This record gives sequence, structure tokens and C-alpha cells, in this order.
Amino acid sequence: MPATDTTYDAIVVGVGGMGSAALYHLTRHGATRVLGLEQFDIAHDKGSSHGLSRMIRLAYWEHPSYVPLLRRAYDLWRDLEGATGEALLITTGSIDAGPAGSPAIIGARRACDMFDLPHVLYDGASLTRAFPGYRLPPDFTALHQPDGGFLGPERCIRAHVAAAQRAGAVVHTHERVLGWTERGESVAVRTDRATYTCRQVIVTAGAWAGKLLTDLQLMLTPERQVMLWVEPLRPEYFQPATFPVVYMHAAEGSFYALPSHEGAGVKFGKYHHLRQQVDPDAMDRECHPEDEHVLRECVRRYFPDADGPTLAMKTCLFTNTPDEHFVITRFAGSPITIAAGFSGHGFKFCSVVGEILADLALDGGTRHDISLFAPRRLT
Repeated sequence: MPATDTTYDAIVVGVGGMGSAALYHLTRHGATRVLGLEQFDIAHDKGSSHGLSRMIRLAYWEHPSYVPLLRRAYDLWRDLEGATGEALLITTGSIDAGPAGSPAIIGARRACDMFDLPHVLYDGASLTRAFPGYRLPPDFTALHQPDGGFLGPERCIRAHVAAAQRAGAVVHTHERVLGWTERGESVAVRTDRATYTCRQVIVTAGAWAGKLLTDLQLMLTPERQVMLWVEPLRPEYFQPATFPVVYMHAAEGSFYALPSHEGAGVKFGKYHHLRQQVDPDAMDRECHPEDEHVLRECVRRYFPDADGPTLAMKTCLFTNTPDEHFVITRFAGSPITIAAGFSGHGFKFCSVVGEILADLALDGGTRHDISLFAPRRLT
């Protein structure tokens, strides 16, 4: 293929958390002509990769297969910090909390035992003595793992994109992909501006993935979420040094919280907020009193010293699979590689998923175990 302005080794569709990492790792992997196509801004607030802080935790209760990927993700985040000079990952420790028999506690303990992760167990009272911002019920179990913390998602995306551009990658914003056609050993990618030719396509389109990958549409469900930032009544209890990030399973549902950082306030969210399945192009992006009520219920009951004025509220999107595990694959005999369905817990993995996607696109396989994420499990 002749090298022209519309001919590339690989094209990444969607340059959010996963796509920015894929773009970066393609260049690290030796691809010299790489194009990223993003329908919004770089580090926009329309999808799933925004909100100032995103949790990262190593005692992963969801499935043991995630822990080796997380270890690699930590290494790659630190590598990116070194390459860019950006502070991206803040360590606070992490808390998984809930009744002793809840999935969060059973799974977190299993992960710690399987992978020899240092951790400490607390009941509600002893947790408050250690971390005064918490007011959990006395019969709750809380597992503290010191490696947890949070990432700055907008900073991470910009860092990945800037590093990829320095290595020669091209990024187009405000350009929407309409589809593609496979033509033997190449692919023609059509946008609302032009048509590009490449050898490999990586689709990291988030909540829009189902619209582009119609075979997976029924497996991917976009869901409206809301994030709340509050000004704490006792700020000293909710700093990164005094308030570990938390995932908590309670009678009211599953909640998360992250410490105040750079003046933004303490952040709270509820998984599957109001269980609103949405079209990402038509979603209600305004926040309403009902949204705040859902989150204030958690703040007032379990973190009362954080129950100060609302500083901000923001919507975001989950893209859920039926089992809430990811979909990552290269289609057999095809130049199309996909990463989708991150179900509200994917951002922490962006660095390693980017590496995996570059491996799949350029080598046809990866050394990482991604068998859990094969889409055939959902059919």
C-alpha cells in the first residue's frame, strides 16, 4: 500500500481511556503510522473516562484473573508517569467493605490469599479508629489493602495521547466513525469527513461500541450514572493520606468514594445508580434532585463527616455486559480488534488493556491471559 495521508498501519476508533492507551502502545510496539479518531474532544465528559479521579485497587473481588492484569497496569502507569513527568496515580490504600458474607469481602479475601497481597481486616468500630471518616456498621468487615488509590483520568488520557503523538501518531477530534469495510488485507474506515485505509482497526468506542459492532449490540448496555462531589464537614478526615478509596456493598446498594483532591471535594457514586438504560446520543446529561438523594443516602449514613454542601454533580456512562466482565478480542481471521463492556470498573486497566490491544492488532495474540473476556461466553 502506498503511504498517503489516508493510509495507516492501524486506526483506533475512540480515543478515551482505552483508545488513548492503545494509541500509545501501538507506537511503542513499532507501528509508525497510527491514527486515532475521536468524535469529541480529547478527555471529554460525554463517555466513561472522566470525573477527576478513578479508583484503582489490587484486592480485586470481581475475579482472580484481574489481579495479574492489575499488577501489570500499575507498572505501566508508573512507566507513563516516568515518560511524561505527570503525577497520574495517587496511592491512598483501598477499602472493600460489607457484611462478612458479601461478594466484595469474599472476593477480596480470596484475591489477597491467592496472590499474597498484604492486607488488614477491620470491623466497623476499628475501621473508624484507623480512618475517622468512616462510620460503617459494627458488623461490617472492611479489608484494607495498601496499594489501592486513584488515577486522574483526564490527565491519563492526555498523557497517553501526548506520548503517542510525540512518537508520530496522528489524532483527529470531532470526527465520527460511520463504519468500515474489510478489503482483503486492508480495511476502509469511513467517517463523517473522509475514508481512511489501514491494515488493522482497534475499536474502543465505549458506550457507542454497540452501534458500530452490531453483532455485540445485545451484549452491551449503556447505563446512565451520576457522580457527586461534596465539601466535607471535617476536611482532615477525607484527604488522600487519611481516607482510603472504598468500594462498599450495603443494603442500599454498592457505593464507592474517593478522597478530596485538588479542591474538588469528596467524590461519591453508586453502581447502577438508577438502573437507567440509555442511548448515549440521547442520554439526559443533567443532574436532578433524585440523583443527589440516591448518593446523599450513602453519605449521611456511612460518612456523616462528609455531609457538607454539594460542590458538583456530573453524569457518566457505564457500558455493561450481562456478567459485568469485559469484552476484549481480535476476531478470528479479521483485522478488527475490540475492547468494550467495561461495566463501570475498567479505567484502572487502561494501561494494560492498551498493551493487550496493540499485541492483538500487531502480533495476533498477547502474553496476557484474557480468556475471561472472550465474547463467546455471552452468546
